[in-house]
Amino acid sequence: MIRVFFRLHRSWVYSCLSLLVITFVILTNIQPSYSQSWLNLLFQGVQVIQLTTMSDSQEVKIAQQINDELIRSGQFHISQNPQLNQTIERIGQRLAPTSERPNLPYTFQVVDDISINAFATMGGFVYINTGLIATAENEAELASVVAHEVAHITARHSITQMRDVALSQGLMSAAGLRENTIVQLGVQLGVNLPHSRESELEADRLGLRNLRNAGYASIGMVTFMQKLMQKNGSSVPDFLSTHPATSDRLRALNRAVDDQRSYQGDGLDNQAYQQNVRSFL
Repeated sequence: MIRVFFRLHRSWVYSCLSLLVITFVILTNIQPSYSQSWLNLLFQGVQVIQLTTMSDSQEVKIAQQINDELIRSGQFHISQNPQLNQTIERIGQRLAPTSERPNLPYTFQVVDDISINAFATMGGFVYINTGLIATAENEAELASVVAHEVAHITARHSITQMRDVALSQGLMSAAGLRENTIVQLGVQLGVNLPHSRESELEADRLGLRNLRNAGYASIGMVTFMQKLMQKNGSSVPDFLSTHPATSDRLRALNRAVDDQRSYQGDGLDNQAYQQNVRSFL
């Protein structure tokens, strides 16, 4: 019995020593700047997050901080119009359950800004400008924009952008990014950095599918994109600056929309939209 105990004890000690040696080798072979920052952050108790493995709860928490900072900094003002907020919330909550990430606690907000724009950060936060609401002619068109922004969230496009910028600026350590750095990047990227062509095509594809699944007429996405692309010169909408609308995107949408079924679904009553939404602008 005693021999068995000592054999087990010796085996445990050897295992611990092996683990310590492996850890030492890993740390001593990490690039000096990364190793130092990793150890410093570890002993300082600073929360570090790996963007590629960020959990939903972490994403939502950071998104709330980004939202608070965007509002606090005065970069935009959330509309206090109850009718408009209720409309966007109703449309958004209709689309959320049929999205790729239905379990996120989505937050849909109206921004009091006449420019034609909309954007999303991460963690379910979607922002729609009053100028875009005024440009849409029916609910299906407005819902198509909300669905597109939801798709950016479900595909984690903002997180991908954040990772790319952090790497290019040398902000990321071996352990990841500090939480406050992620928030700062989120504020910077939220309303300014354009999405890539690939991200836009993916958001169109996912958004169109979500639009259909939620029961809206899919033609709304096509007609709204056509409206935006017809504008030119100094009147080009801000939405096209952050969501480049290229001819191949429109062609892809036209291919994806079934002509026989594109008008099937809700949201094509222009008069109802004028009375129930536009009249409150």
